[in-house]
Amino acid sequence: MIYDSILHKTGKRKQIALLVDPDKIEEDSLIETLRVASRNSIDFILIGGSLISNPVDPVIDLIKGNSSIPVLLFPGSLLQISNHADGILLLSLVSGRNPDFLIGNHIIAAPLLKKSNLEIISTAYILIESGVTTSVEYMSYTKPIPSDKPDIAIATALASEMLGYKLIYLEAGSGASTRVPEAIIKGVKQHVTVPVIVGGGIRSKEDAADIYAAGADILVVGNAIEKNPGLLGEIASLRDES
Repeated sequence: MIYDSILHKTGKRKQIALLVDPDKIEEDSLIETLRVASRNSIDFILIGGSLISNPVDPVIDLIKGNSSIPVLLFPGSLLQISNHADGILLLSLVSGRNPDFLIGNHIIAAPLLKKSNLEIISTAYILIESGVTTSVEYMSYTKPIPSDKPDIAIATALASEMLGYKLIYLEAGSGASTRVPEAIIKGVKQHVTVPVIVGGGIRSKEDAADIYAAGADILVVGNAIEKNPGLLGEIASLRDES
C-alpha cells in the first residue's frame, strides 16, 4: 500500500513526488524525465491539474509503461478520476469555504471510487498565499491562507488531523512566485503527527533544502523539472542525505 510506504518512510528519510500535468508534457520529454525519476528512486508520481484539456488515461499508461513508480491521482476535477492509476489523493480544500471542494465533489465521486481499485488517501489540501493568483485559487473560488499567518495554517492543519485526514498538503500553487514560508511548514509539522507534503514555487536545490529543513516529509516538484530535469537528481541527493 502506498500510504503504508509513506508512513514507513516518514521520520526515517525525506520523500519526493513528481507532479505531471497532462496538458504540459511532451511524450519524449516525459519519458526522459521518467528515466531520471526511476534512476533517482522518486517515491511516487502525482498526475492532475486545476484545469486540463487532455484525458489522463493515456498519460498514466505512458508513465506505467516507462517506470514502476506508483502513480497517484491529484485531481482538480471529477473528470480527472481514472482507474488506470494506483491511488488517489482525495483532496479536500480545507483552507477555503467552497462546499464543492470541501465535500460536494467527493459525494459525487464516492460511488465511483468505491467500485474502483484505487487506494484512497484522504488529504487536507491547504492553499497558502504565494504572491500571485494561482490556477487553483481562481478555479476553486477560494482565498488562500495569508503567508504571514502561520497560526491560521497551524489551526487548519490541526483541525484536519482531528477530522481524520491522512496527509496535510501545503500548497503555494502552480506558477507561484514564492514558496510556502518555512515558518508555516515548521509550525504545522510541530503540531501534527501525519505526514506533511509541500509543493509549489520550488525552483532550486536551495529551495528544496530549506523546505526539508523546515520539516516537510514530502516535497512535490513539477514545473521546475520541465525547465531543469537535473533538479530531480539534485533534490534526490538531499533526500538521500537526510
